[in-house]
Amino acid sequence: MFESLTNSFNKIVNKISGSKKINAHDLEEVLSDIRNVLIDSDVALSVVKDFIGKIKAKALGQEIIGSVTAGQMIIKIINDELVNLLKAEEESELIKLDPKNLNSILMIGLQGSGKTTSSAKLALWLKKQGKKVLLISTDVYRAAARSQLKILSQGLNIDFFESDSQDAIEIAKSGLKKALEQKYNVAIFDTAGRIQIDNKMIDEAKEIKNICKPCETLLVMDSLAGQDAINVALEFHKNLNISGSILTRVDADNKGGAALSIKTITQKPIKFLGTGEKTDALEMFDPKRIANRILGMGDIVSLVEKASSIISKTEAEKSAQRLQKGQFNLEDYLDQIKNLNKMGGLNSIMKLLPSSMSSIQNKAKTIGLDDSAFKKQEAIINAMTKKERKNPDTLNKSRKKRIAEGSGLNMQEIEKLLKQFMQMQDIVKKASKMNLSEMMSKTGIDKLFS
Repeated sequence: MFESLTNSFNKIVNKISGSKKINAHDLEEVLSDIRNVLIDSDVALSVVKDFIGKIKAKALGQEIIGSVTAGQMIIKIINDELVNLLKAEEESELIKLDPKNLNSILMIGLQGSGKTTSSAKLALWLKKQGKKVLLISTDVYRAAARSQLKILSQGLNIDFFESDSQDAIEIAKSGLKKALEQKYNVAIFDTAGRIQIDNKMIDEAKEIKNICKPCETLLVMDSLAGQDAINVALEFHKNLNISGSILTRVDADNKGGAALSIKTITQKPIKFLGTGEKTDALEMFDPKRIANRILGMGDIVSLVEKASSIISKTEAEKSAQRLQKGQFNLEDYLDQIKNLNKMGGLNSIMKLLPSSMSSIQNKAKTIGLDDSAFKKQEAIINAMTKKERKNPDTLNKSRKKRIAEGSGLNMQEIEKLLKQFMQMQDIVKKASKMNLSEMMSKTGIDKLFS
């Protein structure tokens, strides 16, 4: 998500970052560029106008602070206003739960927005918080809607409410009864959607809401919806008083305007981002991190969190020690490929890196490193013996031929892997020595965000 928006903002940031002075003419030029970028990204016009006005008011007459350039001051102002645009008016719990009673969560949205998958993702997130969760599907219209949620729940080992009824209201009542009787902490009600909003869908959702009295009414929105997202969000909020939203398909290269508009239009927070098809691909929405991504500063915190959830501290320390000693071999490389896949692949990780680290990204592209290449490399390394992985220098022509046959690939692919492995060693060593604090100090960014 935000790839197009980020690329456009990068051009603006690069244009002004070295400026020593702020004058009215330069500021108007920058604001015009920002205005065009936001409009092209499907941000609501009322939001664009308010956003530009706030930046202009803050930027005019600003004094240069210390060694921070005027351009960096504007970037700081833009960053602050992006955070303000995205964050809730008041900091509150992500999901408000009563620890002593049943908590119902109502999931609403149009058909195809990702409601059912998001219901399962949210159930898994709550399960990880130690909650006993029951999933209830009240969608009696879409073919296989209930079986889809049932299959997802079984895969996650989360309880699913079974019912033969074809009446959504009856399912909601009986599902709620079971949740109360069996003392669940949370019951998630997945409601039916339509291709577009109609009175029948809204009335049914209202009735289900009256039955379950939810602590959260979450609007699930497809982030690819563009300008339509604004009207949809307004209509749902007007009729059902949403408490927040979940944006889905944010892993796609979309314009990102929905995220910048929905919170302002509804005055309700974005709570989660659906970052992929897997059931654990649900990310808590953090305005500061999203603002950093949009301005090309990356999201190192999310990257670290992803890595730490997969790689243990002991494993990371052991790997770092081997790297420092120059002992990084194909066995280590295979482990890194597996960890990379668990984190969503190389492309997913690259999106979280700051634009200032583009040299690493460019180097990876130059030597042909991408997710499809890693799949081939994994097959090749798996066809080697442990001895060969630890000592790649022992790979003579006959061994390479055996490995090619075992992996189903040709000799050229084997040679390519060995060449890239040597180049990859160089990239990893450089990355491991990178001092982010020093890099930030030299650019003056540390002064802006301290």
